[in-house]
Formats: sequence, structure tokens, C-alpha cells
Amino acid sequence: MAASREAVLEALKAIADPSGAGDIVASGVVRALNVDAAGTVRFVMEIPPRQAQAYDQVKARAEAALAALDGVAGVSIVMTGHTEKAPPDLRPSRPAEPKGPEKIPGVDHIIAIASGKGGVGKSTVSANLACALAQEGRRVGLLDADVYGPSQPRMLGVSGRPASPDGKTILPMRNHGVTMMSIGLMTNEDQAVVWRGPMLMGALQQMMMQVQWGALDVLLVDLPPGTGDVQMTLSQKAQVDGAIIVSTPQDVALLDARKGIDMFRQLKVPILGMIENMSTHICSQCGHEEHVFGHGGVAREAEKLGVPLLAEVPLDLQIRLAADGGAPIVVSAPDGAQARAFRDVARALVAQGVA
Repeated sequence: MAASREAVLEALKAIADPSGAGDIVASGVVRALNVDAAGTVRFVMEIPPRQAQAYDQVKARAEAALAALDGVAGVSIVMTGHTEKAPPDLRPSRPAEPKGPEKIPGVDHIIAIASGKGGVGKSTVSANLACALAQEGRRVGLLDADVYGPSQPRMLGVSGRPASPDGKTILPMRNHGVTMMSIGLMTNEDQAVVWRGPMLMGALQQMMMQVQWGALDVLLVDLPPGTGDVQMTLSQKAQVDGAIIVSTPQDVALLDARKGIDMFRQLKVPILGMIENMSTHICSQCGHEEHVFGHGGVAREAEKLGVPLLAEVPLDLQIRLAADGGAPIVVSAPDGAQARAFRDVARALVAQGVA
């Protein structure tokens, strides 16, 4: 039986905070504590960055104390903290060189799937594109970085908790030929993730660098909507080969899509193209074609911005039903008209040499 959250907190309360503010629970160092059904304890230690060495010892004591508890199968602790500015009159004799983006071990290419606003079908596109690339013979990973609204476990039909053989390395899940990791696998389906920026960045880095991805031709990253901490962390910490922007044709979505494109350009990430989702709807009863969200807006925007239009994906009931059922349309009906757009995009990415 897994240890209770209360038992874990009591063990952590026995560890003093080096700042002198009581124990590490009372001082607020311990954040986002989670004990899963398998008995793995995970939390973030938010620390003053200038005291990292002292808190390394605290982390070691916390790991030892929790490992000794009955019902604890593993411990995973991420340390993070706010950056402190030096006083204006102090200047280091030699500025530290910033650490640039790194490659994820075993991963050849990284593609970000992004949108300016929510509700445009970015996660549906990510799941279908991942499966389509797998069908093209590529070794594919999918990182669900949409921390506040993780949907890939449902869309790919994955359940259960990822295992951790040593309390540090995380073993991802796999289905439909896609290796997948999501924060949604670490929490209950109806549990909100209430994290601030440093916690988000720590979790993303952990999912990128501590997950045993294996050898992958391409890792797709399903980003949250907007232009926030997760997008910046990904672009600054990992070598991203390019980004795909998903939008509906309507003007409101395109306004935000432009901001997403501008963000990636500022971060020096190439734009591989745009995808117009919910492009057109064909009535299943009479065959009438209707442009519910307008038509051609993404094509015009792509031409204006000088980026390729990769696909126009229809608004179709079967695509939605397939995603909700855990088998994306390219898996459940790979030869159908609805899957064609995703498979065309996959082949185009392979031809470009980025997947």
C-alpha cells in the first residue's frame, strides 16, 4: 500500500530549512507534492538560487528520509528557484557564458506544435501527426507539454502511471507506435495543476531530460496555447528544429497565431508551416459544404508571412470521435479522407528531413 500524503509531509517536516525559517514544509520550499498509487513521491523544491549547495544536502536528506518510509517506492525531487539580480555596484570579473540549447539524448529532431489560442485543435493535430509519422516508419515520441490541459493520454488511449526504476529516470508510455509522456499521467484526470512559472519550467525540463525516450527520429512537443513560460523554456533549453502553427480560419484565431509565429522567430526557431484546422464542414446528410469558421484565412496568412501552408483539415465528427476514443483517425481509419491531410503533412516533414 502506498504511503499517505500526510506521512510524507510528516517525514519532510523533520528536515530543517537552511534559511532558518523552520522546516522545509513550513518555509514553503516543498511545492506541488504528489504521491501516486504506486508509491512514488514527487515534488518541487523552490530554493534561493545562491544557496543551491546547501539545499543539495537537504535534497539528499529528504530522499533518504522518504526512502525509509513504508509504502514509498521511489522519490523524484526537482529543485528550482527564482533568479536573483546582483546589486548594481557589483559586477562579476568574468561574465558567465549562458548555456545554450541542448540536444535531448537519443532524439534526432524536435518539432513544436503550437497555437496562439486554445480550442483550435492543436492537440488533435499533434496526436494524429505523431501516429501518421509512425505509420511512415519513423521512430516517434510525443511530449504533452500542455501542462494545464494535458489531453494526449486520452487521445492516444494511454492510462496508468509511468514507472521509475531508480527514482530519477522516467519510463514513458507507448501506444499506436508512439512513445508518449504527459503530466496528465502523473495526476488524477480531474486534478488541476496549480503551478507557477518555475515549477512549470522544472517539470518540462524533467520530462525532456529525465524521460528515457530511447532512440527517436523525431519528438513532437504539444505546447500549451499562447506565448508563455513553457514555449520559452523549450526553445531555450532544447534544440528545436522547427515549429508548426495550428489555427482555425477565423480572424480572432489568426490574430493570436501571428503572435505565436513572432515569438518563435524571436527565439530563433524556424517556422515549418501552418495548418488550417476545422477548414470546412461537409454535412453527412446532404453533402452541403459549409465554412463554419470562414475559409482560406490561414492560407492567406501563411502567404503573407512567407511560411508554407501544410494542410487544410476538415471539421469532421469522425476526427473528434476517434480522438475521444483513444485511437486517432489516422489509426482508426488510415485510408479515409479525414486521415489524408495528416498523412500528407507527415510525408512532407519526412521529405524535408526534419522527421
